[in-house]
Amino acid sequence: MDSSPLERFIRPYRITDGASFKLADFDPGETAGLDSDSKSDAKAALAKGTEWLAEEQAKLAAQDRWALLTIFQARDAAGKDSTIKHVMRGVNPQGCRVRSFKTPSSEELDHDYLWRCHQHVPARGEIGIFNRSYYEEVLILRVHKRLLDGQKLHPSLVTQNIWKERYEDINNFERYLTRNGTVILKFFLHVSREEQKKRFLSRLNEAEKHWKFSPSDIRERRHWDDYTAAYEEAIRHTATPEAPWFVIPADKKWFMRLVVAAAICQRLADLGLHYPIIGPDKHEEFKAARKELMQD
Repeated sequence: MDSSPLERFIRPYRITDGASFKLADFDPGETAGLDSDSKSDAKAALAKGTEWLAEEQAKLAAQDRWALLTIFQARDAAGKDSTIKHVMRGVNPQGCRVRSFKTPSSEELDHDYLWRCHQHVPARGEIGIFNRSYYEEVLILRVHKRLLDGQKLHPSLVTQNIWKERYEDINNFERYLTRNGTVILKFFLHVSREEQKKRFLSRLNEAEKHWKFSPSDIRERRHWDDYTAAYEEAIRHTATPEAPWFVIPADKKWFMRLVVAAAICQRLADLGLHYPIIGPDKHEEFKAARKELMQD
């Protein structure tokens, strides 16, 4: 796949240097000039992209040199689950693992905060998907600082620089992973306050969606501005060339899924994946095996 058209398509949403990053500069309802009449074309392009992604995943597994880690962060009802479902629908389940990180267990709280995520980093040849991640440690804990008490840190470690220190830890961790062959793509699905309200009301009003609603959704919505500040700080301090953030408009799900798929396809295309090339010795082995099978 020629990645240049994809590059032009996703460039506005990729952040590799967050020094001046502000969420207000990104429109959650943007569709890059595509209108509702383009929705069917976007779905067709997504289907083509997922088909190509399935082939690239097979090459990724066969080559066994790289791993791909995709991280999804978002406010409630932004569409993380459905995006993962639609973008990864054609990938071989044996080579793709999804891990959702929720409230830490007692065992996880007895370790450093990166421990539970590090265990689930994909192996070479695999695609790993983090539905939320270690970034919760500089998001929800920053908004609800009382949660730090549950991490059993000695008071001397909880200083005024704790968030800066955690950004440094995360950058070092991601740099370590990339230096060992793990390609990292981080997606923030950027939904507007009004669109979130519509989706919450849909969950309350439609019986088949009741299971999606939790009272905590409303409680967290009350902290909208606090989360905005936390996300801005996190992206500002952890957007790097080796582990970029993609701030994806999420009000139109069809467009959000298309951009996420494009970003993943573009990065895999840049790796130049291919099936292993067989040398002369292997050709002789294959020739002998083929002869034996034909004579069986």
